This record gives sequence, C-alpha cells and structure tokens, in this order.
Amino acid sequence: MSGVTSTAPGPLPDPHALCPRLPSPLQEIEDEPFARRGVRLLLKRDDLIHPDLAGNKWRKLAPNLRAAAAAGDRALLTFGGAYSNHLRATAAAGRLLGFATIGVVRGDELADAPLNWSLARCAADGMQLYFLDRARYRRPGAPDVLAALHDRFGAFRVIPEGGSNALAAQGCTELGRELHGAADTVAVACGTGGTLAGLAAGLAPGQRALGVPVLKGGAPHFLQETVGELQRAAFGGRSGDWRLDGRFHCGGYARRTPELDAFADAFEDRHGLPVERIYVAKLLYGLTTLAEEGAFSPGSTVAAVITGTP
Repeated sequence: MSGVTSTAPGPLPDPHALCPRLPSPLQEIEDEPFARRGVRLLLKRDDLIHPDLAGNKWRKLAPNLRAAAAAGDRALLTFGGAYSNHLRATAAAGRLLGFATIGVVRGDELADAPLNWSLARCAADGMQLYFLDRARYRRPGAPDVLAALHDRFGAFRVIPEGGSNALAAQGCTELGRELHGAADTVAVACGTGGTLAGLAAGLAPGQRALGVPVLKGGAPHFLQETVGELQRAAFGGRSGDWRLDGRFHCGGYARRTPELDAFADAFEDRHGLPVERIYVAKLLYGLTTLAEEGAFSPGSTVAAVITGTP
C-alpha cells in the first residue's frame, strides 16, 4: 500500500486573508452587441482573487477545507479530467494549507503518457495522481471503487468532482451577496452546478441567475436536477430565481468550434482581456447571443462571472 503524508494543517485562514481580492472586482465594459440593445455588461472578476486559486474554485473549496481541518483530516482525494481546473486548485490549496492531496484522473490510458501542463502543475504542487479507467470513474462513490482507493492511499476525505457538494453551494452564496444591487441577471458557466446553486441562493429578491452549461451530455436537464439536489442538500429546497440555457456547449466539455474561437479572439481584441476557452468563452458567447436575441430588457444590467484564466 502506498499512503500519503502531510503536515498537520492548522485552522484555515480567513478566505479574504488568503485571497486578498475578495470580494472580487466588478468591471464594466462597453460591448457593442449589448450597448446596441441598451444593456450594461459587467464582468465579475473572480479570476483575479488568487494566482493559484482563481475563479469559483476557492469559493467551493474553502468550506470543504474548513470541514476537513475541523475533523482532523490530513489528506484530500478528489476527481477530475486531464485539464481539470478543480484538480489544480485542490493541489494548490493543499500546498498552501498543508493538506496532502490525491487526484483521481479520468482515463487510465493517460497513465503512461507524459503529463500535460495542467497535471504537471498538480504534481508540482505535491498532488499524487492516480489514473482510473472510465467505467470505474463514472462510479466514484461505489464501495468497491472507494475501498480500492483506501487500500492504496489510506485515510482521506473525499471532495467530489468539480468540488460541488452542499458545503460548496453554501460557500458560493457569498458570490451572490457580493452582487446585490449590481445586476438584474447574473450569469455563470456551469460544469457540475455547485456555483450556480450557491450563486442563485445568495442573490437578492428580483435578481436572476443564469447558468450556461459547458457539457453536452444530459445538459441542461441533468444539470437542472443536479442543481436542484445541491440546493435541497444545502438550503432545504430550491432557492433563488435561476435557469439554464444549454445551447452554448459547442459540442461538449473542452470542445470548441471555429465560431467560438473567432468570437473569443474578437472579444480579446476589443477589450484586451484574456478569455479562457473551456468555460468563460462559452459564457460570453451565450450572453452575446442572448443579447442579440433581445433576451435582456433595455436599461437592464447583466453580470458575467469570470471564473478562470487561460
């Protein structure tokens, strides 16, 4: 058996101390498709809160890490794909806070290949990587899968793929509260649904949350159920005014089309801002399409949560 070791983490620092750019800044930009319809566009720059814990990942991780520290857990095990932002954030949090980290990566065919830049970053931050075949990866909570992982790594606390659970949803309510009075519609790209679940719960009455799924299979109907389940676990029932628009996945997770790339390149050129392609480009592409369709009332304000950088 190969175990994991770590230094014993003490009490976690306040998120605002570890991530001094919380609350994250709001940036207004003049973008022609929105301006033509009389709609203001704001960017909620969660990508700026920390160089290694950018985006919504820290908001979801922080309450899980506090719970782990309070329970005396010293190792964290979580799941993700080969380019998972969540894996990188968990590895960085482990390095910063003294947790051992284990990343279970989808696809055992990757085990003998050179690490890509994302997994290499995880390894550099001390994360042990374990490649799991896709059939077992789809059953992360199955007793036989967990038993095999415990046999290999010893004791650990499981954080789900994408970091989305009830604690994560509760952590993301702060994102909604930071946007009180700032926008009529607040939009976020969705992978596992935890950020949308908490964001919607944290918004003020009269504000709406919009989720733009970046996965093709089962979205938005599957994600609708997932967000509902997260809200029931975190808040006891549906919370806030939210909906999903599943038209902008561009073929599925990490898939891109020439139209999406052209849009993102043009947005970068117009505003001098980097546009991350897996989540942010699809969010902005979707919002631009909706603006051109007249989905937002003249005089209204739309805020896009920027959850990551290239």
